Amino acid sequence: MSVQEVEGGRFVRQPNRFTDRITADGSSGYPAETGRYRLLVSYACPWAHRTLIVRRLLGLEDAVGVGVVDPIRDERGWRFPERDPVTNAEFLSELYLARDPSFEGRYTVPCIWDARTERLVTNDFPNITTMFETEFTAFHRPGAPDLYPEALRPEIDELNDLVYRTVNNGVYKAGFATSQDAYEDAFDALFATLDTLEERLADRRFLFGDDITEADVRLYPTLARFDAVYYSHFKCNLRRLTDYPNLWAYARALYAIPAFGETTDFDHIKRHYYVTQRNINPSGVVPKGPAIAWDE
Repeated sequence: MSVQEVEGGRFVRQPNRFTDRITADGSSGYPAETGRYRLLVSYACPWAHRTLIVRRLLGLEDAVGVGVVDPIRDERGWRFPERDPVTNAEFLSELYLARDPSFEGRYTVPCIWDARTERLVTNDFPNITTMFETEFTAFHRPGAPDLYPEALRPEIDELNDLVYRTVNNGVYKAGFATSQDAYEDAFDALFATLDTLEERLADRRFLFGDDITEADVRLYPTLARFDAVYYSHFKCNLRRLTDYPNLWAYARALYAIPAFGETTDFDHIKRHYYVTQRNINPSGVVPKGPAIAWDE
C-alpha cells in the first residue's frame, strides 16, 4: 500500500504488476499445494488485511505461510523486521526485482511468493482472496464457509465493484486528492455508498444475509480503519463509522469473529498511516485516540 500518482488533482492507483494465478489443477503452472506459497502482508494495509481474514476463515494457515513487514515504510519500501526466513529478503523490493529486474513501480502488499520457483506469483490483490476461496478448496478446513458461492457471484461482484470504487479506494481518492473538486467528488461518492450500505444492513446481518461472503471481507478492512485513520487523516469527516447504527453494529459483529478481530492491529494501522504518510501528516505524530469499544 503506498501513495500513487495524482493526475489532475485525482488519485490514481498503480496497476498490479504480477497477475499469475495459482490453480487447483495446476494449469497455470502454479498448482495449489500446501506449504509451497508464502503470503506477504502488512497488518496496516487493508488490501492485505482481507487476505489474512480469508486465510483464517478457510483454515489455510498450514497450507499458506505468512510473512509480515514492518508498518513503517520509507523510501526503500516495505521492510521485514528481520530477514524473512523463507525468502531471505530484508526488503520486499528484493522479491519484486528478482522477478522483474526492470520493475520501477511501488512494491505493494499483499503478494504471494512461490518457494519452489523462488519468484513472486502475484500482487493482484483483488484476486488473491477469490483464489483462496476457489482454487484451494482441497485445503479448506472442514465446515469452512463458502465465501464466494457460485449462485451469488454476479451480485457479489457488482457490490464489490461499487464498494471498491467509492469506499475501499474512495477514501484514498479523498485523502490524496490535490484539488478541491477531486476531493469533493470522492467524498460525496464515499458517503453516498455508506448511506446505501447503512440502509442495506437494516434488515440483514451481513451484506448478503445470514452468511459471511467475500463482500463482507472486502468492506470490513475499510470500516476498521475509518474512525482511527480515514475520518481525520484522509478528511473523510462527514460522519464517523460509529454514527451509523447499522454499519457500526455490523462492523462489531465481524470484529467479534476471530478471523476479523484477531487480524485487526490498530497499532500497526495508526503507526503506518500517520508516520509513513508525511505528505499528509508532516510531524509524524500518531494520535492517541479514538476511544472506541470494538468489543462492546
